Amino acid sequence: MTVALPLLISLGVMAYAWPAARTAPRDLPVGIVGTSTASQGAVESLAHSKPDGFDFHLYPDEVSARSAIRKRDVYGAFVVTPGSVTVLEASAASPTVAQSLGRAGRQLAAHSSQSAADRVASPAHGRSAHSEGGKAGAKEPAQIRVRTEDVVQTSPDDPRGVVFSSALLPLTICSIMIALFVAMSLRLRPVSRAMVLIVMSGAAALGVYVVAQGFLGALPHGHLATWASLALTILAISATTAGVVALVGPAGLGLSAALMVFVGNPFSGSTSAPELLPKAVDEIGQWLPPGAGASLVRDAAYFDGNDTAGHIAVLTLWGVLGLAAVLFGHRKSSVAKRPRDKESATVGTEGPANDVATPLVPPAPEELSPSSAPARSEMPAPAHARHAAGT
Repeated sequence: MTVALPLLISLGVMAYAWPAARTAPRDLPVGIVGTSTASQGAVESLAHSKPDGFDFHLYPDEVSARSAIRKRDVYGAFVVTPGSVTVLEASAASPTVAQSLGRAGRQLAAHSSQSAADRVASPAHGRSAHSEGGKAGAKEPAQIRVRTEDVVQTSPDDPRGVVFSSALLPLTICSIMIALFVAMSLRLRPVSRAMVLIVMSGAAALGVYVVAQGFLGALPHGHLATWASLALTILAISATTAGVVALVGPAGLGLSAALMVFVGNPFSGSTSAPELLPKAVDEIGQWLPPGAGASLVRDAAYFDGNDTAGHIAVLTLWGVLGLAAVLFGHRKSSVAKRPRDKESATVGTEGPANDVATPLVPPAPEELSPSSAPARSEMPAPAHARHAAGT
């Protein structure tokens, strides 16, 4: 244990700290409006500053780019003209990505200004490079204006998305506690266990939504869809945990907790975005219930349910498999325990519920069979009986 526990603690710390320390754009989908020379220069500048950082999508106009942001096709878009750079972002998708796109927009503006200054100062723009006018033009580079617009904003009560990101870990732990409660309810039949999981997931989701929206105001849109997304997330985690316990026993609780808490949460990208995590980590996180649930709740609460099909499929798969393990895992274990139960009933340590211990009552004389008479005659007679026989 002196070796195993420190190793587990180190792995848990690494699982949380490593993705956070390596946060950077990796094939982050962003839009570029137009095919002008300025737009092409923006693409080259972004690709040069962050190689493999962005996945560019070209849109003919700003309206198409806004629609793509609302449909969750891209995280944001750049509208680049010779005199301005407009950054279309969505803080509801990820405040971290929105800040990153804002910095990228300022870098684009600075690069465009420098390029314009170089063109003005180059000899190609006139033979008067040594003249006073040429010097004045070289000293005053063209000013590129930067404008940022938040297309899909977070709630005013949660502008940085702190409530949404910090609620995932307690949600995961409470889902595991629901599974623990169901696993400890030994008197429940498998069907009852499955029904309790479903009902408690819906009730817990309602409580989470009341706190997150009613008290903190962090989930302002799509009330019914958001509650259903929370319920499906809790059910996927709790049913999976209860199913693993039903299949492998108490050790399944530790296995599920390690998978959901120490892998699912840090790999979910809920505090930043899946595309900001290291390669393969984002895909692993989105295939686990915490990551799929966080993305589903975000899409339901802010993006009218767009891009939710994949997340719903992942959560439904985990939930169905977990409920199936709860139903059939307990039936298998109960069949395996029947011979042992019969043995214990024979020995007398544990019998059926109908075998109630009754006090020993001596049988009536007329109920005794002839074979039992010798047994009674061998017993010593009471003292008053011997005295009467002697008389």
